[in-house]
Amino acid sequence: MRRFMHGAAVWDVACPQRPSRVAGVTMAGFRVRHLDALRMVPHPAVTLLLDFGAGSPVVDDATGRQQRGSVVAGLGVGSAGAVWAWGANVECVQVRLSPVVARAVLGVSPADLDGAVVALDDLWGREASRIRERLGDVSSWEDRFALVDAWLASRHEVAPPVDPEVAWAWHRIVGSGGVARVDGLAAEVGWSRKRLWSRFRSQLGLPPKHAVKLVRFDHAAHRLVAGEGAARVAADVGYTDQSHLHRDVVAFTGATPATVAGEPFLAVDDIAWPSRGAVRK
Repeated sequence: MRRFMHGAAVWDVACPQRPSRVAGVTMAGFRVRHLDALRMVPHPAVTLLLDFGAGSPVVDDATGRQQRGSVVAGLGVGSAGAVWAWGANVECVQVRLSPVVARAVLGVSPADLDGAVVALDDLWGREASRIRERLGDVSSWEDRFALVDAWLASRHEVAPPVDPEVAWAWHRIVGSGGVARVDGLAAEVGWSRKRLWSRFRSQLGLPPKHAVKLVRFDHAAHRLVAGEGAARVAADVGYTDQSHLHRDVVAFTGATPATVAGEPFLAVDDIAWPSRGAVRK
């Protein structure tokens, strides 16, 4: 494990030695003695949090409800800084799922999650308890990652995939860093604009235009965390100007670019997700 320290935050972080058998799935392990209130920053993935430690993470969502323990967070959850996580003696495996594979793995469409945080027990019932128990029984992080990966792969194998045209459009948006021209996507897959927009929204949980904005924001936010200036990030990432970047960052996080640059939720990514692009496939 590696130790992540960011201000008062001290986390132990583990990464798998091998990639997942399911393209579009990445994971990391966390052990945190004291998890102070942590703003969840919107991300272009569906998040699956599997806890197994003595304590339980607590998530306060946008509706004012609290979820404890293992949860699923919808694509882009946390807009306007409305979702916060905290807890004590937290041990968990966090899985990031590309929306292209999320439906197959979870058994529920990202559209049904609608950007919310849902208790895993509510989705899977007893199966959620079984995976928690098995994670607690094994002693090494690598064994935990292997256990989770085998479980996700078995679910993925028997579930229908999203439409290939929808998957292609998502890959195109992600591969462009969020600067793909939305109007051209339908023509490139040979569908009408209405058909692509409808299938994309129903299968991935958000319309293509918002997907572009989310991917572009994520790219910009990580560059801000890396210490790059807002003006340069705005110019390089595809914003019309620095004010445009500022508006998007505030809309997605409820905070200014300067504040987002110091978010531990993002800063830990270089350790926990050294190959962040893999989750976006």
